[in-house]
Amino acid sequence: MQIWPGRSYPLGASYDGAGTNFALFSELGTKVELCIFDESGNEQRIELPERAGYVWHGYLPGVGPGQRYGYRVHGPWAPAQGHRCNPAKLLLDPYAKAVEGHPRWDEAIYPYRLGGSDLEASGSDSAPFMPRCVVTNPYFDWSDDRPPRTSWHETVVYEMHVKGFTQRHPGIPQEQRGTYAGLGSPAAVEYLRDLGVTAVELLPVHQFAHSHRLRDAGLTNYWGYDSIGYFAPHNEYSSRGQRGEQVQEFRQMVKDLHRAEIEVFLDVVYNHTCEGNQLGPVLSFKGIDNPSYYRMLGKDPRYYMDYTGTGNSLNMRNPYVLQLLMDSLRYWVTEMHVDGFRFDLASALARGLHEVDRLSAFFDLIQQDPIVSRVKLIAEPWDVGEGGYQVGNFPPQWSEWNGKYRDTVRDYWRGEHSKLGEFAFRFTGSSDLYAPTGRRPHASVNFVTAHDGFTLRDLVSYNEKHNQANKEENRDGESHNRSWNCGAEGETKDPKVLELRARQQRNFIVTVLLSQGVPMLLGGDELGRTQGGNNNGYCQDNAISWFDWEHLDEGLLEFTRGVLRLRKDHPIFRRRGWFQGRELHGSDVKDLVWFTPEAKEMSEEDWRVGYAKSLGVYLHGGALQRPGVHGEKLKDDSFYIIFNAHHEAMSFALPAQQFGGGWMRVLDTATDAPPELRRSRHGHRLAPGDPVEVQSRSVVLFRCLD
Repeated sequence: MQIWPGRSYPLGASYDGAGTNFALFSELGTKVELCIFDESGNEQRIELPERAGYVWHGYLPGVGPGQRYGYRVHGPWAPAQGHRCNPAKLLLDPYAKAVEGHPRWDEAIYPYRLGGSDLEASGSDSAPFMPRCVVTNPYFDWSDDRPPRTSWHETVVYEMHVKGFTQRHPGIPQEQRGTYAGLGSPAAVEYLRDLGVTAVELLPVHQFAHSHRLRDAGLTNYWGYDSIGYFAPHNEYSSRGQRGEQVQEFRQMVKDLHRAEIEVFLDVVYNHTCEGNQLGPVLSFKGIDNPSYYRMLGKDPRYYMDYTGTGNSLNMRNPYVLQLLMDSLRYWVTEMHVDGFRFDLASALARGLHEVDRLSAFFDLIQQDPIVSRVKLIAEPWDVGEGGYQVGNFPPQWSEWNGKYRDTVRDYWRGEHSKLGEFAFRFTGSSDLYAPTGRRPHASVNFVTAHDGFTLRDLVSYNEKHNQANKEENRDGESHNRSWNCGAEGETKDPKVLELRARQQRNFIVTVLLSQGVPMLLGGDELGRTQGGNNNGYCQDNAISWFDWEHLDEGLLEFTRGVLRLRKDHPIFRRRGWFQGRELHGSDVKDLVWFTPEAKEMSEEDWRVGYAKSLGVYLHGGALQRPGVHGEKLKDDSFYIIFNAHHEAMSFALPAQQFGGGWMRVLDTATDAPPELRRSRHGHRLAPGDPVEVQSRSVVLFRCLD
């Protein structure tokens, strides 16, 4: 097969209609062979003829979409120096747009002999056990696609798993369940639209591998936090095939969701790969240029820096690694039309030497990039290294998973004797964390549950984790859940226990959805989804993790839909800017006031001592600062919210006349009734100062009528 010199850019396999250009970075390599596979699996090796800088490249006329390929890189084998080139090993292209198949965990996939020293090279050919890269068709009809571009303050995030959401959905055709096509199907899209979320945040869909250990245990890498291809949509979620069909299917899914005004965010794992430490397999980066792609221990480069708990960390100090990440992000925005990213263990991306550097090269590149800087960016602001907890410390254009919000709100509804001031800060957007750097409430992504941990139903049903199915002797996952005082552990038929659990779920949903900032729901929490107490379902690709659409909690679903409609209808719950805690122009009433149960404004002493578990907050409807981009109104109704986390019912007084002449109850989590969304003034009217009995562990919301 004739090969021409081709071009050094772009990296990867680029089809132009007449042939395909191949380009691979390797500073360490001394020779690179392109491996072409025919339909029978026969391999033809072709030496790339040109090297420009550290990029090896060549052009093959007549080669087009569907062609399978890989690389073999010749170079030094000196593991003690961090060099692990071994041409006996077939390698995946880091820029591959599609991958066919998965690693089969034969000893040949490892660069050394299992059971021996990792310093001694293995000559076994890994090609029979390796997946293949695939040349893809870059053309797709995006003609009528219109990204929703939902404003941050109007965004509601729904964290979900492509397969888990679709695998058992009765409205999705059988052949599309568990796939991108299933998520883009009318039944799935209609459900998400009717629920009221504006964005889906997909657990990793970059190509990933199922580890040797999990396969041997009969488990899988269900969550997908072990990437090996940062440009390729994971092939197992394709209903049409793995020879590039997964790319087109993913694009169609995005297009279908966009039609319903639903944005698509990707959970991306740029901090490590599935190749592990010095004892791990060689699938791609490790065999191409180990010391360029990975952080090595300075004094002993045989070993890897590990800020992620997975065995390795990508080397953000290398310009070609930074280019890989930025090229990947731009590809998903420009060619796949995604709307944002959530960065897993984002603190690991910011590390210079050991410390977390807020102005690291990676964040500088994003800041100046004309494409990536314009989409929504969400950080998981921690890693497992020293000093890795960085909530509140990311650059101004970033939003963050607010771990302090999660912990504070959980403790409040658990009944912990914590300071109410902390809860007040979290409910109003965490200005203590974000306002000092000029950020707005949308910097805080508010959540109480996520994929990593208990579902909402399990959070209020279990005091201990039940992860035995993970085959790690129940040692993995969050260590404990503390007491919820919700009665029996796990499943029960006790009506009092069930009612209390249901109430606590409603409390969390109301708190998250009515807090200032960006609410995030864990997919299935609105349905009462349970994992049977498993708080680490990363390896459970089965009924433990999949949505059970046959036994959903209809009452909780309707309640959640109602609260989301309430939030959408009333911009006071999704303000662009901060409450100021001072009187509005032309009014003697502050924009936000916190009250004791006696309807007295909280004093410094009250905040210091605290009404341990009960308080109210007044939100002035005239406090909206300016209209939104879509003509959002300047004035809204005023609301009064009572929070009672006490284990007994309490009497609260409604605010005085100056805050409103009459009040109507809109929502009460002591019942499963959805919020009263009508603006009727003919309901039961309450007067200023009237006493209100608020049940234990409940939220009551009132709308001002005057």
